[in-house]
Amino acid sequence: MVATDTVFAGSVPEFYDRMMVPLIFEPYAVDLAARVAALAPKTVLETAAGTGVVTRALAARLAADARITATDLNQPMLDHAMARQSGDKRIGWKQADALALPFDNRSFDVVACQFGVMFFPNKDQGYREARRVLKPGGHFLFNVWDKISKNDFADTIAHALAEMFPDDPPRFMARTPHGYHDGEQIRAELAEAGFSDVTIDAVDARSKAASPRDPAVAYCQGTPWRNEIESRGPGRLEEATDRATEALAQKYGKGAIDGRIRAFVITAAL
Repeated sequence: MVATDTVFAGSVPEFYDRMMVPLIFEPYAVDLAARVAALAPKTVLETAAGTGVVTRALAARLAADARITATDLNQPMLDHAMARQSGDKRIGWKQADALALPFDNRSFDVVACQFGVMFFPNKDQGYREARRVLKPGGHFLFNVWDKISKNDFADTIAHALAEMFPDDPPRFMARTPHGYHDGEQIRAELAEAGFSDVTIDAVDARSKAASPRDPAVAYCQGTPWRNEIESRGPGRLEEATDRATEALAQKYGKGAIDGRIRAFVITAAL
């Protein structure tokens, strides 16, 4: 991982929430929230809450007396999430590092994390922190993307960007979001952190867009891929977006497009 992999600032939160969430995150947020709700928790900690897609899904499913503490490392992402859900008094918002959580031991029934673990520079520490703040019998639920070749739009755009910058291809998406999918490694690291019961489920979904332009803008301008593109070619962000659009159109058509997405959902119990 490089330093820019965790930078979600500037216009990224707005693009991310408006375009990336419906494109790939919404179905997995619904799935994760349903799994959490089935445990009937009273206290939930969400780490790496981003722009709040899981927070909103949790709020729609949890009991009226449940409490959600939503945290993220990036204050701009959290600000965007708070603006969308400011009226729900069950939700508390706090900027926090998942590797150094500012909460007491045994504070929560569930810790949930949507596609955030891959960004942890020290996953062992992140897992230990999740275990520390869980109550006895608590659960840690999170999801991670499968390899990039199993996620069509991201893979297609990655190849287009590699052709544009052959000497130094932007590899953020393959390196980080799609770089942590080995089930045995995940099991071993969770066991080392003290979790004794781990299940891993593959969840397939479809990514749909009204046109090739939509996912091109979403990925190139709404993720840290943007940071890599702009650092390699100042003023070439629109060119990169156009190239991504063309690559998607060639592979999936010029109208509404549909591609596969695949992730793993991990449930770790104490």
